[in-house]
Amino acid sequence: MAAGTLQLAVALLSLLGGALSFPLGQETKHTATCGYESCHATKPNMLNVHLVPHTHDDVGWLKTVDQYYYGDRNDIQHAGVQYILDSVVDQLLKNPDRRFIYVETAFFYRWWKQQSSGMQQTVKQLVNEGRLEFVNGGWCMSDEATTHYSAVIDQMTMGLRFLNETFGACGRPRVAWHIDPFGHAREHASMFAQMGYDGFFFGRLDYQDRTHRMIHKEQELLWRASDSLTPPVADLFTGILPNGYNPPDGFCWDQSCDDPPIRDDPDLEDYNVDDVVNRFLVIANSQATVYKTNHIIMTMGSDFQYENANLWYKNLDKLIHYVNALQANGSKVNVLYSTPSCYLQELHRANLTWSLKTDDFFPYADSAHDFWTGYFTSRPALKRYERISNSNLQTCNQLEVLGGPASRKGPFGEGDSETMKKAMAVAQHHDAVSGTEKQHVANDYARRLANGWQHCQVLVSNSLAALSGSSAERIYCDNLNISVCPLTESSKKFSVNVYNPLARPVTWPVRLPVNGSAYTVSDATGKAVDCQVVPVSKATREVRRNRGFAVNELVFQVQAPPLGYSTYSVSLRQEGPPPTSTQHRTPTVLQNKFLRVTFDPDTGLLSSLSNLETKQSIKLTQNFYWYNASDGNNSQSIQPSGAYIFRPNSSTPFIISQTAKTETIQTSVVQEVRQWFAPWVSQVVRLYADSRALELEWTVGPLPIDDSLGKEVITRLDTSIKTSEIFYTDSNGREVLQRKKDFRPTWNLKQSEPIAGNYYPINSRAYIKDDVDQLTVVTDRSQGGGSIHNGSLEIMLHRRLLYDDVRGVGEPLNETSHIFPEGLVVRGRLLLSLNPPPVAADAHRPLAQEVVLQPLLTFTDGDLSLNTQLEFSGLQAALPPNVHLLTLTQWDKESVLLRLEHQFQSWESKVNSQPVTVNLQKLFSTLEVLGVSELNLSANQWKDEMIRFHWKPQTDNDPLLKTFEDPSTWEVTLRPMEIRTFLLRVSRR
Repeated sequence: MAAGTLQLAVALLSLLGGALSFPLGQETKHTATCGYESCHATKPNMLNVHLVPHTHDDVGWLKTVDQYYYGDRNDIQHAGVQYILDSVVDQLLKNPDRRFIYVETAFFYRWWKQQSSGMQQTVKQLVNEGRLEFVNGGWCMSDEATTHYSAVIDQMTMGLRFLNETFGACGRPRVAWHIDPFGHAREHASMFAQMGYDGFFFGRLDYQDRTHRMIHKEQELLWRASDSLTPPVADLFTGILPNGYNPPDGFCWDQSCDDPPIRDDPDLEDYNVDDVVNRFLVIANSQATVYKTNHIIMTMGSDFQYENANLWYKNLDKLIHYVNALQANGSKVNVLYSTPSCYLQELHRANLTWSLKTDDFFPYADSAHDFWTGYFTSRPALKRYERISNSNLQTCNQLEVLGGPASRKGPFGEGDSETMKKAMAVAQHHDAVSGTEKQHVANDYARRLANGWQHCQVLVSNSLAALSGSSAERIYCDNLNISVCPLTESSKKFSVNVYNPLARPVTWPVRLPVNGSAYTVSDATGKAVDCQVVPVSKATREVRRNRGFAVNELVFQVQAPPLGYSTYSVSLRQEGPPPTSTQHRTPTVLQNKFLRVTFDPDTGLLSSLSNLETKQSIKLTQNFYWYNASDGNNSQSIQPSGAYIFRPNSSTPFIISQTAKTETIQTSVVQEVRQWFAPWVSQVVRLYADSRALELEWTVGPLPIDDSLGKEVITRLDTSIKTSEIFYTDSNGREVLQRKKDFRPTWNLKQSEPIAGNYYPINSRAYIKDDVDQLTVVTDRSQGGGSIHNGSLEIMLHRRLLYDDVRGVGEPLNETSHIFPEGLVVRGRLLLSLNPPPVAADAHRPLAQEVVLQPLLTFTDGDLSLNTQLEFSGLQAALPPNVHLLTLTQWDKESVLLRLEHQFQSWESKVNSQPVTVNLQKLFSTLEVLGVSELNLSANQWKDEMIRFHWKPQTDNDPLLKTFEDPSTWEVTLRPMEIRTFLLRVSRR
């Protein structure tokens, strides 16, 4: 650590005052040991079997998170997390050799708050002695396919911060633990490495991959999880558990299990110790043949187990005793209570080299026809709501900082961001945003997000009142995507506040439902803004039903400053119907100064896309299709399509219509071709005046099932691009990975599902390219997709299935609602950009960020007071285009947490892939930075104190981390794909 930085850290420590404000939490010294020092001794010349007592507690799945905690609705599933923690603590106290790991902080936090101070002290002692150990430690065990990295970092930070503040250093997990997610993302491994974890364990991987790794003893490996960050920054030791996360067959001693207990009274007829020990030795020795060291791990527990922990521990105590007793007769097997971190420590001590992996673990299949690629798209409405909620939460966090104390308690009451943070954290769970929960649980997740947003709305209103000087009531319109906003539909004069959560200025199209035919719009300086009135489409009228009555939409483009807002005034000029601007013939072309789009006059479909700046042009057709979902009645396999699994019964999808009925709107602000393919499929192809991207707004549903066929609806883009069966997808919204049809980089794939086996998660964007052209598609939520044909990219939009896929959820994915009892209707957007490959990232990276962090619109009726500040930016200047302000959130009364991110990979851009330096003191317009100290990614360790195990890959060129010194304390340099996290002590200017 540089001397200046050290002095600053010391100064900051005294300035912040109080250890609870700090990432390290409790600084109390204790005589007992935790962490690696608390591990039981092993025996060097024996096979050491590490028994890991654990429970896997889903933060919602078949029951809601509340029902799981309290043990409610046991008619659905017997599970009560509060009783598990009660019982485990009681049993740990009875034998100091016993160990237990706990994972889901969302549950532990609830339980902890209900304990007496005496019980809390008891639990602290167990933690301090390493007998109760936290692993992973996030609010939940997040999904890896459908989560966005920003939301994952937030939920991990939330859980780990609670553990630090409650238990200090002994509460910090050493190991990441994702035993249940259905495939594993490279970006998750990168994040875990940057959060300081020494290793990572998971349970599920493709059945062919597992077989290959067992043969080659490569179930433990070194995952190099970034092609931009210098090793070992994103290197993560990764272990694949032998039984998923269950005990070996015959050794489950929970109340939910049927295996016989150990009966060790030799006077009784049913004495079975010899049988149990012999079976155990066979299993242990067999497992040892497919791992590299003389240490193996066994997970002793499963879903919601240990509610009566006495059953487990009494039998485990006996198992350890009787197996180890045979050592006196020459047995070379040693069994011990252990934890994943203790097991990891022994692997590290072995000082071996490990195979290196640089790709990811998608897609996941558990047998030949069972690819878990359906959940990439399942519950598309919930997936979109989670993404919007993330954007709203970041805005809420930023405005809490920018507005100061007045944001939490102001003219609109008491607001808070915590409710929304917890709701979003729970939504990252691998049975939440993944779409693999029961319907009533999905409803509960959505309700929590809605409740969180209501709390945040009060905070946002208070903050904007403080910043603008106007305490006029602010209205939120959350249904603008279906042209519903009661204020704009009825008011003759109102203002629109556009808050931009990005750290660079944004131009954004606004579409407001109105009933007048002509309006005047002026910006914050009073200058008139070009605006147009267009009729609400038939598709929108059908999807909104009776929730709004606007006949028109007012369309204009706004510009919002970085990390700030701009205010636009809207006045009605003329009531009545709109001017007739619609044409029912298909136009041959839509064009602005950047793009040219042509249509086939015979079919009404897209036919080409041209970039006028780069003089590129590609053939492009786009249409909608559906795969007939397998019902399981099949000669090859009885596996049906369901919430998890995508299994079409044919490789050829059905086309919904060869042609589209069309209607055209052409104005100075926007040009649209409205297409109808079927009563349940429509689309608007939209080009705004200043946009470099073509918008496809699709509306799909209710999917018809009167033919008794489940349907999986896709849109497919067919182009003239020569792709060589390769396409590219993002990983959790960050780094991009190459995908090749019917290919896996680390083993020879035997492809058995030509469609589902080529689907990958698309979190924010995917693209196809050749040497000349790159077509990028930016999505507005997580979806599944593939490139099944050369020059083609398909994205699954919606699924409606009639059978359960037998993976535990116990109901088909057949979504309805009180508004759509006949089946859910889903609307979304795809943004298309065409660029030469060397500069394509310069376009699609910022475009994807705009979709993830979209401006927040709030409305005020009537005239604003004259002294209202109509424009504001929280920054002194916009950040460079390759820097993203990832996090700005209040940490405590006097400090804020800041994350700055380099958002380009090292190879993506000649200009934007260069290192960039930002001065923290010159960052904010209203905050003065008094002190700074750098943290790890999850903000639970000082960066310079984060020391991880170093692992040796099976390669000769393993560069160590290149260290560098910042030019000053205030100037921080970001290299490609680097995220840096700072705790800032601030005062208001």
